[in-house]
Amino acid sequence: MKAARIHAYGDPDVIRVEDAPLPAIGPDDVLVRTVAASVNPVDWKIRRGYLAQMLAHPLPLTLGWDVSGIVEQVGAHVTAFKPGDAVYSRPDIRRNGTYAEYVAIRAAELAPKPATISHVEAASLPLVSITAWEALITTAGLTAGQRVLIHAGAGGVGSIAVQLAKAKGAHVTATASAAKAALVRSLGADEVVDYRDPAAFAAARDLDIVFDTIGGATQDASWDMLKPGGFLVSITQPPQPERAAAEGKRAGFVFIDPSAPILRDIATLVDAGKIRPLIGGEYRLDHAALAHAASETGRTTGKIVLYTGQP
Repeated sequence: MKAARIHAYGDPDVIRVEDAPLPAIGPDDVLVRTVAASVNPVDWKIRRGYLAQMLAHPLPLTLGWDVSGIVEQVGAHVTAFKPGDAVYSRPDIRRNGTYAEYVAIRAAELAPKPATISHVEAASLPLVSITAWEALITTAGLTAGQRVLIHAGAGGVGSIAVQLAKAKGAHVTATASAAKAALVRSLGADEVVDYRDPAAFAAARDLDIVFDTIGGATQDASWDMLKPGGFLVSITQPPQPERAAAEGKRAGFVFIDPSAPILRDIATLVDAGKIRPLIGGEYRLDHAALAHAASETGRTTGKIVLYTGQP
């Protein structure tokens, strides 16, 4: 099979699209024929070696940990899926990834693909959807009627977080550039704040939850946006617990694991028309290096998707 792999850490040009062995499956695994995968920042952070101490991958490594495809074969213990089923997943990041024509995934990490969207659209959802859910609902405890601010509302995680928060009954404010404000409103945001306008940025106050997808100075500024008892949740760097305690606010940090239950809930929301994928770029598998370079700019809208196989 063809796969986009790295044999050493480095720039995008270390990615090689080459022949690789068909993955072997264990008794609890499913072999998925991939139709599409998507690119996430964690992919190029792993490629650059930034996470090498945390995730000791053997090389060569197939990149990518989002997929939508068709079940090709199931392990001896698998009863929930059968060949021909359409599935999607954010599989275990410690295993070989999804930039390939086939990938082995634990059955417990798979969910049925949303019925109303394409494989390309479905492949864009798993990591960002699980991230948004874990941040807003599991960690921050989002409930209907709360006021939520989501940073980078046009980004991969932000675009799903805006829709998820709205579907759960929150009043949603999002940050975005002026050029992307209309797009973010179309996703359901009640208000859009231009992050380049200091006055508008400073005016966001008395919020129940701020979802930080950027870190650094943006995270620092987010504390003042929260009301007493409000919750700052981040996916970029752990907020300082000392500052949270001093201000009478709460904080949390999210680094996700696979979650088929969340993906089943997301599929229900997608098929009900409450969440729609936002695709910002589409590439062939042999252009994976270009897709990584685009992702590393940090300026893409929605998700970048790779075509890995035929529907």
